[in-house]
Amino acid sequence: MSKLRSDKRKKKKHFVLKIILITLLVIVLAAVALVGFAYWRTSSTFDKIHHPIEGKGSSGVALNGKTPFSVLIIGTDARGNERGRSDTLIAATVNGTKNKIQMLSIPRDTRAEIIGHNSTEKINAAFAYGGVKMADATTTNFLNNIPFNYYIKINMEGFRDLVNAVGGVEVYNDKDGLTLNKQSSTGSQGTFNKGNIHLDGDQALAYVRIRKTDAEGDFGRQKRQQQLISAIAEKALSTGLIWRFDGILNAIGKNIETDFTMNDITKIAKNYRNSLKNVENLQVKGDGGKLNDGLWYYVVSEQERARLHDELAKNLEIK
Repeated sequence: MSKLRSDKRKKKKHFVLKIILITLLVIVLAAVALVGFAYWRTSSTFDKIHHPIEGKGSSGVALNGKTPFSVLIIGTDARGNERGRSDTLIAATVNGTKNKIQMLSIPRDTRAEIIGHNSTEKINAAFAYGGVKMADATTTNFLNNIPFNYYIKINMEGFRDLVNAVGGVEVYNDKDGLTLNKQSSTGSQGTFNKGNIHLDGDQALAYVRIRKTDAEGDFGRQKRQQQLISAIAEKALSTGLIWRFDGILNAIGKNIETDFTMNDITKIAKNYRNSLKNVENLQVKGDGGKLNDGLWYYVVSEQERARLHDELAKNLEIK
């Protein structure tokens, strides 16, 4: 550890979307599921995206508004038929009594023991080696045995599909000249000036990825991510969205896997809705640098892991 170098400036951070995916998924799916005449189509979509973790069994959560629950949110960079690695890893806890959600974003380069692979490396390798099951076990171990009742896996390119499916969103940009320096895969560089702006899917991805041209750096990017989620949620709950129903279901069906059932989602929308208004973002504190193997890691101390466990356990009302 003495050879660890704190050179974060040299590290090309690639936090694809530190976004509140659980909020997006719950609100969008609940909105479409509660449209009575379209219930059967929503049910068909859930049949497609429902994938329980093999051997894990039922979550055992009543989802009655009083029982806290946890969700592991995995954003992948998969293209085609490849599995890819987890670009985004978020541990979320939901407490309906306190009306509080916690969101802990774990950096993809965090050094961790990969459970089931007998190795210690970057935490995003767990998904590449063993899919959701290994990512779940590895994250639980990293957080000193915080259990996950559910998971959501989303292909991050699918976020663009969801924004397009709701017909784009409007946000207020409080800074001039925000530019995504690295050209996107769609060829759009993305420059945004101060004022109200309408974003389609490609533009939304660019808007929330900007960091270097924002004086607030990562903090500014996180604020834009939360702002965009709020805009999507508002649009998803608008009455006019019913005419975009098929597009939303298609975007969800192509890009999301979860062990939530449709019944689970409707219970959450009914019993935990107020919690969605109170989100606490937690940060993992650590040091970045190269170790003996020549690779760059984000190294988190045992004391920090214990602190994170205690924060999450408190909201889950466990020890």
